[in-house]
Amino acid sequence: MPLLFADLAARHPRLALDSNVLIYLLETAGPEADRAAEILDAIESGTVTGTIATVALTEILTGPARADDGATFELLATELRAIRNLKLVPLGAEIAIDAGWLRGAADLGFADAVHVASARAAGATALITNDRRIRSGPGLEVVYLSDLAAG
Repeated sequence: MPLLFADLAARHPRLALDSNVLIYLLETAGPEADRAAEILDAIESGTVTGTIATVALTEILTGPARADDGATFELLATELRAIRNLKLVPLGAEIAIDAGWLRGAADLGFADAVHVASARAAGATALITNDRRIRSGPGLEVVYLSDLAAG
């Protein structure tokens, strides 16, 4: 049975986002982009609080940099930092230590481990991603963007 975003938001007032959620919104069209827009609208309206690891800025801005599109790069950098109710979680020592554990114990890549560790440090109880290698763990439900239904 598909998971409605409204039900997710009711259970999890603080949501963490993987960078791929915003990349879907910025670079694609279709159901995932629509769900990403719904999530971002809920964050900006204050329905839920959002968090995202600062490493997401690197991941999101790599595309415009690779395309040598400085104008888009600067615009996105500014807009990403200005999203209301979206807290950027910096990579500090405690998050780095947790991410190191996750890399080894859960066999996650660097960025994925940082996303999970940042979500936990920020007090999020759900992480929205479309990366099926990331799994739920104690205190953090992982929700796949493609599993969310329109709501």
